This record gives sequence, structure tokens and C-alpha cells, in this order.
Amino acid sequence: MRLRYVLKKAFPLPYSRILRKNLPEYARMPTDLQMQLKRRIRQFLFQKTFVGCGGVEITDEIRVTIAGKACMLLLNRPSDVYPKLTHILVYPSAFVAPRQQMLSGGVVTHTNQGLSGESWSDGRVILAWDQVLQGGHNAMHGQDVVMHEFAHQLDSETGQTNGAPLLSSAAAYRAWSQVMEKEYEALLQAIQHHHHTVIDPYGATNPAEFFAVSTEAFFKKSKELAQHHPALYEQLRSFYQVEPRDWV
Repeated sequence: MRLRYVLKKAFPLPYSRILRKNLPEYARMPTDLQMQLKRRIRQFLFQKTFVGCGGVEITDEIRVTIAGKACMLLLNRPSDVYPKLTHILVYPSAFVAPRQQMLSGGVVTHTNQGLSGESWSDGRVILAWDQVLQGGHNAMHGQDVVMHEFAHQLDSETGQTNGAPLLSSAAAYRAWSQVMEKEYEALLQAIQHHHHTVIDPYGATNPAEFFAVSTEAFFKKSKELAQHHPALYEQLRSFYQVEPRDWV
């Protein structure tokens, strides 16, 4: 009942200003998608808890910007608003995460890795605020840390983070697997031969990262992705149910 009450309220004008400032795509979306996005954002803000880390004070700009980017992945789809997600932790800039690796012979090494974002299966997403802003204001690189980490959240809704989100049928999974495996191998080959790639080379890490960086490219470099990787673009368009080339 409380959620229904929240969703009936008018979208605050300051929130709309934030979207126009930090989400370049928003102003070019058709009105129906803008309305959908606002509704998703209201639900996201109602259900999720934001936590400031490293001295960050959570503001409306932080909350609305992150919610807006995350909810762009949910438009036109009968999807819950990241049902397993409970908390978004926001650092001012790149944060350090401990890493443990098992080497041959049973030797365990401990290192620290600087990150701009991280998605966990325990209900948390961690983001660096300066990188969140960079994704909105510097679209030429086709990177967006919020879309990347929330693509991982979609991926994990199946119970595994393996590069295959929830799809509608067995046939859809077969088509997805054929295209994604082919495109993933093509990216590995392109990197090996030092070729320029539309898709971020980080996608060659594993299939889960390939899905995440492909999602970034779909929304941020849609025309280039459609031109150079039409089969991949069509799979992502079928999944996300939007046509971001119309927003460029």
C-alpha cells in the first residue's frame, strides 16, 4: 500500500532536472519511456537503501542519477526492480577491494584491487560516484559503471552470474548462446591481434563481463554496435526491448 501511494505521487521537478543533467539519453526518449523510467525510479528509491562510504553524503542527485541509470535497463519489460538488491554503497572515487587467489601448490595470495564498481549476489552494489558521473558526461568511450554493475544484477537473477540473464524460453536461450559465444570468441581474437573493438576489451575476461560491457555498448554506443555487431545488437535489443539508436 505504501508503494502504491508513492507511485501515485507526482515525480518531483528537481528529480527531472537531475535526470536531464546526468542522463543525456533521458531528454531524447519518447514520452512513454520517460514516464516508465520515472515510475521505476520512484520504486527503486522507495525499496533500496543508499549508504555513503568514505565520507560521501547521500544526496538526491546521487540517488536519482544511480536509480535512473539502473532503471534504464528495465524499460518495456515486465521485470521487478532488482528484487534481490537491498543496498547501494557509494564511495567518492575508486575504492580498494581485497582479493584472494589460490596458486599452484595451494599457495594463497592476498592483494588489493582498485575498483570503480562491484556487484554482489548478497544484495549489494558498490559504486564510485566520480565514475558514475563520468559515464553520463563522457559518452564517447561507451562506458557506464552503473549499467555495467546492474547488468550483473540482471545476470545473477537466474541464480548464476554466467552471462545469460532470465530469458523467455529454451529457444531464446539457444539463440542467445549461439550469438554470445560467437561474439565472445570474436572479441578474444580481436584483442589477440590488437584490433580496435567497439566492445570494451574487459569483456574478454569471462562471459559475465562480456554481457555487462555489451550492455554498456548497447546503450552508450548503439549505432556503432549495431553497425559492427548486428547479431549481438539484435539479441540485446530483443532482451532490453528498447531501441537506443533513437535516443542518439
